[in-house]
Amino acid sequence: MRFTLPERAVPPDLAALLPAGCDPALATAAATAWAEAPFLKGLMRGRAASLALLAEQGPAAALAAAMALAGDAERPIMPRLRAARRDIALVTALADLAGLWGLEQVTLALSDFTDRAIDAAIAAALAERDAGNRGLVALALGKLGSRELNYSSDADLIFIHDPDLIPCRGREDPGEAAVRIARRAVAILNDLTPDGYVARIDLRLRPASEITPMSISVAAAEHYYQSEALTWERVAFIRARAVGGDMALGQAFLAQIRPFVWRRSLDYTAVRDIQSVSLRIRDHFDGGQAIGPGFDVKRGRGGIREVEFFAQINQLIWGGRAPELRCPATLDGLAALATAGHVPPEEAARLADAYRSLRTIEHRLQMRRDEQTHAIPRLAADRHAVARLCGLKDGAALIAQLGRITQPVAQAYDGLIRAAAPEATVVPADPQAWLKANHPALARLLPPLISQWRQGRYRALRSDMARADFEHLLPALIAGLAAAADPREAATRLDGLLSGLPAGAQFMALLRANPRLVTLLGRLIGITPVLASALARDPALFDVMLSPDAFAPLPDAAALAAELASLTRTADGLEEQLDRVRRWTAERRFQLGAQLIEGHADALAVGRSLADLADAAITVLLPVVAAEFARQHGHVPGGELVVLALGRHGGRAMTHASDLDLVFLFTGSHETLSDGPRPLTASHYFNRLAARMVTALSVPTAAGALYEVDTRLRPWGAKGNLALSLASFARYQREEAESWEHMALTRARVVAGPAAAARALIADVLARPRDEVTLRAAVVAMRAEMAAAKKPQGRFDVKLAAGGLVDLEFIVHFRQLASGAGLDPELPVALAALVADGQLPSGLPAAHDLLARTLIWLRLLFAGARVPETLPEPVAAILAGALGAANFAAFTHALGLAREQVRMAWAEQFSQGEPR
Repeated sequence: MRFTLPERAVPPDLAALLPAGCDPALATAAATAWAEAPFLKGLMRGRAASLALLAEQGPAAALAAAMALAGDAERPIMPRLRAARRDIALVTALADLAGLWGLEQVTLALSDFTDRAIDAAIAAALAERDAGNRGLVALALGKLGSRELNYSSDADLIFIHDPDLIPCRGREDPGEAAVRIARRAVAILNDLTPDGYVARIDLRLRPASEITPMSISVAAAEHYYQSEALTWERVAFIRARAVGGDMALGQAFLAQIRPFVWRRSLDYTAVRDIQSVSLRIRDHFDGGQAIGPGFDVKRGRGGIREVEFFAQINQLIWGGRAPELRCPATLDGLAALATAGHVPPEEAARLADAYRSLRTIEHRLQMRRDEQTHAIPRLAADRHAVARLCGLKDGAALIAQLGRITQPVAQAYDGLIRAAAPEATVVPADPQAWLKANHPALARLLPPLISQWRQGRYRALRSDMARADFEHLLPALIAGLAAAADPREAATRLDGLLSGLPAGAQFMALLRANPRLVTLLGRLIGITPVLASALARDPALFDVMLSPDAFAPLPDAAALAAELASLTRTADGLEEQLDRVRRWTAERRFQLGAQLIEGHADALAVGRSLADLADAAITVLLPVVAAEFARQHGHVPGGELVVLALGRHGGRAMTHASDLDLVFLFTGSHETLSDGPRPLTASHYFNRLAARMVTALSVPTAAGALYEVDTRLRPWGAKGNLALSLASFARYQREEAESWEHMALTRARVVAGPAAAARALIADVLARPRDEVTLRAAVVAMRAEMAAAKKPQGRFDVKLAAGGLVDLEFIVHFRQLASGAGLDPELPVALAALVADGQLPSGLPAAHDLLARTLIWLRLLFAGARVPETLPEPVAAILAGALGAANFAAFTHALGLAREQVRMAWAEQFSQGEPR
């Protein structure tokens, strides 16, 4: 609906303030405001110069002048901001009434001014302490956060500070200093003086506002949002942004809690919470629900809040998967949802039109007396005045228009919350019939276990509170079991987890307070034996998923190593250092698996991160183990241990079932003696040190084993020394190594120890010229030998089956050795170079990516066991969705095409045809 004012005569008093030749639409707007809006009449009288500028040069010039006034640091801050606010109020109201600006321009102007005022107020409060704009930030939520501020709105702020940066006086505590600075900034903005006010500041959206100070530390805020915050707070942060003070601090904090807001999949508890909030609003403002006098255009049925909730619920549902839907502004959100196909375009358009109309009526209500009101006046005279500001005849016309505007909003929102919030499921006391109806495969298996759990035989289920929480969780857990590849095994894992939990209600309370973790737990138990087994061994692993960055990408190997080194630095002795490394690595591996399951990470990125974790663990453990070893045997002058990673570890393409293929080398002469109390020759020294490293990486402890380690790729395999000097390794590779050993060497990376000499040696070996015919024959024979020894395990064996990853790896390694091109340990990088060089077809990189992603997923879902020929439907759906297919049939079709690409490349490279 467009609100157009009918032409109106300009009274003489107003005409004296308007220049000759004033825009007729602006003159009509001013005349209507003069007659119907006492606040605006007062502004036109009191800010005559600003009115003249608006009339002569237009709203853009008048707005720029008001913003310049707000930023004039030569003038005292309180009167200048209040004068600028009055100018902004005048300019936006008349530009709105005259139809010169649409809703979006009006709200943007109001928001930008408030941003500038908040930043100026914080700067002034800090300047009183001779401090720069550091250490304290104001986060805006609500309509200011989305830059949709209304005409007479609160500014919803949260103040956050960094105790290390906040300026303190004398013995002042950082928290006290932050509160005093925030209080001063709020006073600059909020205090009512003879010049008026700048902005009404509302601080009630901060965490636990009834008991927390005005400003809270970054650490306290992060803890709150990762462990205690409610659904409505998650919704509020859709529109959060830093608006004043230390902007870098605010932006970093918002990045930290982004996973709290945007989750890959929606838990229906969140929608039910939003539904509950909206219904409570309807109940609380019952008098403002019926269209007529007193109707609340914000909170009433079909009002502004329901359009906003409609957009935000859909954004919560879909925004975790699609960042382009994370629009703070309601109108932008509706448009993005329609573009993405999540909301019918015609429905989005109706809601957008209704939203603009409702917000415009809201502005007309507020600009009459600068009141923070959303209700249609009950007095007829006031109602008629609002109607005339809307270009309508009288209050009756306004009421009729409201009925037409709100009806489609109410219908759309009612439909959404009904569809998105199913009734809670309850498992009855006798679950047999319920299981038969809902999960027939579990009807015989589960009743005895459910009975056992309910009887409180396990210490974690003995309290009334724990059992009540468990009953709430049980349907989701059972659904996870029903979706498992092996429901019986999944039920055993759940039972094992419950039996191993410590006494107390904490774990169940944690799950109930964090519904997203319930779904994750159900999936882990029912679908991912690797993660479920890890969780059963150590339930504390779940804690990592409460971190603000639980679903963020892991940093690179160097940053991970620095993080781990910092963690182990304070450990008391070698055993505690080893346990900390094992626990940290287990948590990170668990985190990566959960990221995959929840759809927050790509499988190839997880493969690289798993390798980076192994690198970090080796990088940190080697000096720790070496220092302990040196206590008895000293050091070898000129000698250091070098660790090579090969295989999937070397190629940075690990799965959750991968072991570590390691080769140990050392620098210097093998005859040099160590300088310790019990000296050893370098050869004995580094062989024993390498054995210590293998033990540190692989021996089981209370914190579990880190990895299985395979050292058989070293020269002479199991018969050779565990560690060789670089000279011996070079001699072996140049004189004795077979082609398969050089193929393995193409994926070698130095992950610990001095790297330059080892890298140069590897590069020299791989770059040696080779007879292509001889090499081709060796590769084909080698593949045939492998095929005879290791048969493919079913149709989903993407590693060993014809056209699988082994075939593809052989093709790549053959071309690397034959041409000396693409010598990079990471297969995607090598493939890209060989394709660019014209040696391999352009379709192979995509085929590799699909096969590699599939392998990483299958190892997570089936723990390295044989994949069944027919997958349970939920598992198939997860696999297809994760790999970008519309359905499982489309996934298997794409997998077949990828294998065919590899088979064709094999036939092209090896004239003997397929290896079997």
